[in-house]
Amino acid sequence: MGKKIIVLNGSPRANGNTAALAARFIKGAATAGHDVRLFDLQKMDIKPCLGCCAGGKDPKHPCVQRDGMDEIYPAFMEADIVVLASPMYFWSFTAQLKAAIDRSFAVAELDPDYRLHHKGCVMLMAAGGDSEPNFAPVKDFYASLLGHLGWKDLGMILAGGVMAPGDIAGHPALEEAEVLGASIK
Repeated sequence: MGKKIIVLNGSPRANGNTAALAARFIKGAATAGHDVRLFDLQKMDIKPCLGCCAGGKDPKHPCVQRDGMDEIYPAFMEADIVVLASPMYFWSFTAQLKAAIDRSFAVAELDPDYRLHHKGCVMLMAAGGDSEPNFAPVKDFYASLLGHLGWKDLGMILAGGVMAPGDIAGHPALEEAEVLGASIK
């Protein structure tokens, strides 16, 4: 039976390099029989977390804010796998993706121990820089995030040297993303 996978695309570019990575991952995962749902966060009205710690009272609306997260929450709670897709902005995820990650705390508030149920996770990232030191901060953040959540890393695709839209054409990371999607068990 296929997995339920959500892709949170934090890129502000509708047809950018990150979108291309996500599309190839989705193609591979769909071919393997998984149910994949893409959320283009730039197109959604997602406000930053208020830090109110007042969520977790209503499973249909975990957060007190009513915005685009209301569309994501049900899929997030059902997902077996969460794909974090983002271009690198100042050696981290974009604000769009970070806001969605932060707002997932409202789901944790549904649990008396503030747990987010164990999930698999994938990171897809496009970046202008193409060196290990360039990717080190975001890899550290990703590893720390998964460690604290108790989620399993299912793979990272890091596409360096792709700054302008379309630079990713012909990049080996596209094939790697499709293979990773198809390899999900």
